[in-house]
Amino acid sequence: MHRLAPTARAFRANASRINIVNANDAHTQHAIFQRRCVSSVKVVTSSNRVNPTPTIESEPAPKKTASFAANITKSADVEIPGSAAEQSLGGDLSSALFNTNEGYLRDSHWTTSYQGMAAEPFEQRISDILMAPVVESEVEIKPDGLLYLPEIKYRRILNRAFGPGGWGLVPRGAHSVSGRTLSREYALVCLGRFISQARGEQDYFDESGLATATEGCKSNALVRCCKDLGIASELWDPSYISKFKEKYCVDEWVTHAVRGNKKRMWRLKTRQWEYPWKK
Repeated sequence: MHRLAPTARAFRANASRINIVNANDAHTQHAIFQRRCVSSVKVVTSSNRVNPTPTIESEPAPKKTASFAANITKSADVEIPGSAAEQSLGGDLSSALFNTNEGYLRDSHWTTSYQGMAAEPFEQRISDILMAPVVESEVEIKPDGLLYLPEIKYRRILNRAFGPGGWGLVPRGAHSVSGRTLSREYALVCLGRFISQARGEQDYFDESGLATATEGCKSNALVRCCKDLGIASELWDPSYISKFKEKYCVDEWVTHAVRGNKKRMWRLKTRQWEYPWKK
């Protein structure tokens, strides 16, 4: 007992010179971890020891309040995909398209605003560009007989009317999936004014085509929004459609070169059938 006493006294003396941080408190542990991450740890050492023991001085951890928890869980409204669609893509679709932390959406009032809607007409120069008759040589027809103007034509008309940067499409929500169709709501804003809003959609076949589908979805929404500006409005006029088809289009029975099946399809008179279809 007498031999061990000096050792015990030395141990107690050394322990009294070391400032030990109480790590049992969960809040203190959290504060220490944060301060280490931002390199703000202040290490105090004693110069009279060969192997100094670092002492970490930390401020009391902030109290966890209801508002603190609410800020952590706060996210943008997102439409969660159906289980069938999610399973068909191996469960990775949500991580690829359903970003709940799109800061530009949370911080922008255009996700919900209708500012400037119907405030006043655009100047005559802009109206003349938007409502100009459609150029018939630019109109296309789909095999099922649907007339359309290529999406790039709408962008060029908007650029002529408002100038590049004078208009834009604002997402009004997250992408949603129904079966093999991707869709999203967009709003058209021109010169700082809300014009219209529409849901664009695009079919896809596998996960590798999602990037192309999102772009097609945006373009489809643009075309639908432009109807409210009167751009190419003739393409929704049954009378114009009938006259255009009679003058510029033809429907024929064609055969698939590989499968051999026949189908009645439309084309412009100035075009020829392309592979795999032939007359």
